[in-house]
Amino acid sequence: MTTSLLSPTRTLGLNGPRTAPIGLGLMGMSDLYGPADDAESIATIQAALDAGVTLLDTGDFYGMGHNELLLRDALRGRRRENALISVKFGVLRDAAGGWNGVDSSPAAIKNFLAYTLRRLGTDYVDIYRPARLDPKVPLEETMGTLADLVKQGYIRHIGLSEVGAETLRRAHAVHPVSDLQIEYSLVSRGIEQDILPTARELGIGITAYGVLSRGLVSGHWQADGGRRDFRAHLPRFTGDNLQRNLELVERLRAITEAKGAAVAQLAIAWVLSRGEDIVPLVGARRRDRLAESLGAAAVELSAQDIADIEAAMPADAVAGTRYDAGQMAMLDSERR
Repeated sequence: MTTSLLSPTRTLGLNGPRTAPIGLGLMGMSDLYGPADDAESIATIQAALDAGVTLLDTGDFYGMGHNELLLRDALRGRRRENALISVKFGVLRDAAGGWNGVDSSPAAIKNFLAYTLRRLGTDYVDIYRPARLDPKVPLEETMGTLADLVKQGYIRHIGLSEVGAETLRRAHAVHPVSDLQIEYSLVSRGIEQDILPTARELGIGITAYGVLSRGLVSGHWQADGGRRDFRAHLPRFTGDNLQRNLELVERLRAITEAKGAAVAQLAIAWVLSRGEDIVPLVGARRRDRLAESLGAAAVELSAQDIADIEAAMPADAVAGTRYDAGQMAMLDSERR
């Protein structure tokens, strides 16, 4: 893999930073997807950087700080400016790994950031974003606190995560938002209706996570895989829904064989084709999966290819919501 595959770069919004066209999401190296090997995780991050990846996405609550410490180890001895570090904050955890809501109050933000800077071993974060909208704190208050931290030099850009079009407008009116991190894939196209047009109107980029729908459209998932992680509780991975969704993947596989590409590569290439303002995040935890994912940058899709892909996986064909009912209710992006 060479850096030439990851060019030209893309810009996260009118006011955001430039980055390679594919970023790396680190969550699965610390949380939710079952055990991971720290040495292999670090090697994967370093392989991504060597391949030209710049955007590295983490969260202070991924493994209750473990993910940030892992990233610090991976970056040790490397030039800090070669990495574009995006950090999500605000989710509250307990010692057993449970979830206790969100907090985006000014004091909490400053506290979260202080710990993040120490764990990462850096004096600034490139993009800092609340992981979820906090219903207890006015959005303008949260954005005002983040704007002050930009002025102080602790963060370079402000991002958001999983918010709707109206929230984007309110936030952007306080301080420019570089990018919105939100799920976007062949089987999760809800942003196309209102959120993506609003982001483009305001000059806000999109960092798309879940581009393989947590492995569902990777081409590697098997119905009898025996995995026992948080996906076992997601509607798309359970019961008849899973079988129906895997049938869609097989329809996609037929197209990939003609293209000489892997299923995962075609799914990522489709997201890349949606616009120069969209940067997909891939969640590879191993170097072989990383190499496969980054290969998507070399896959060229014609208009006919895109039509064939979307015919194989129509926007409304997926069975089940992307989260369970409780988590869906927390998403500002899903409010209609």
